[in-house]
Amino acid sequence: MGSFSIWHWLLVLLIILLIFGTRKLKWIGKDLGEAVRNFKQALGNEKNNHENKD
Repeated sequence: MGSFSIWHWLLVLLIILLIFGTRKLKWIGKDLGEAVRNFKQALGNEKNNHENKD
């Protein structure tokens, strides 16, 4: 009861595709990827700034 089978996940994916459509999901994925990329870049800059102060 605690775990979902592959069929449950496929059904959820199908419902999400029907609700949002593929174009909107593409935009969401692009925005999410850019956010993660910017976050990693900011962490790298913060790390370099910290190392330069020491």
